[in-house]
Amino acid sequence: MFDIKSFFKREVEKKLIDVDDYIFMPERVEMELEGGLLNCVLNSDGRVDIFYSKHGITEVGSASRKHPFTAFETELYHGVYDDVIDDLVKEVEKIIDGSSKYFRRNKVLPSTTALTSKPFDQN
Repeated sequence: MFDIKSFFKREVEKKLIDVDDYIFMPERVEMELEGGLLNCVLNSDGRVDIFYSKHGITEVGSASRKHPFTAFETELYHGVYDDVIDDLVKEVEKIIDGSSKYFRRNKVLPSTTALTSKPFDQN
């Protein structure tokens, strides 16, 4: 038997959750986090861009808006995007803690001669 009530309920929920139908007022929230700078940006299309910078290294993540009728700052305070933020912080820390086997801070790279703007004629 077909349940008409649950069908209408699903259709209404689908319309309410589909953030593509909404235009949001862009917002930006900045804060210091674990020695770095966290920027959370709500775009007018419902996309949330999250930037985390520390010691000159920046990682960027993106998520879609989860609750269109909730204030953006409220979503942030309730930890809706904490999983994305945790991933960004881990990636930046991994880069900071890593080191290259080719480049060392105490090794001075040799300078090369400058390239001329005119091609060299070999005749």
